Amino acid sequence: MRLLYFAWVKEKAGIAAEEIAVPQDVATIAELIAWLKTRGPEFENAFARSEVIRAAIDQTHVRHDAKIAGAHEIAFFPPVTGG
Repeated sequence: MRLLYFAWVKEKAGIAAEEIAVPQDVATIAELIAWLKTRGPEFENAFARSEVIRAAIDQTHVRHDAKIAGAHEIAFFPPVTGG
C-alpha cells in the first residue's frame, strides 16, 4: 500500500510517501493512524492532532471509519482553507 503525506503531516513525518505493508488487524483509517503513531516520534508528532487530519483512499475523501481493505493509495493531509 502506498501512503502519501501532505503539508505539515509530511513535514512532521519527514517523508512525502512510502510503500508499506500494513498489519492485517488494521482495518480502518483510524486504526491506520493509531498504528502509524507507534512507528516513531516523528509519526506520533505528525498524527498528534489526528482528529483534524483528513484522509483519502484512492483519491476519494473518506472519514476515519472508512475501511482500507483493497486500497492502493491512502493520503493524509491537514484541513484546507481557502477562498
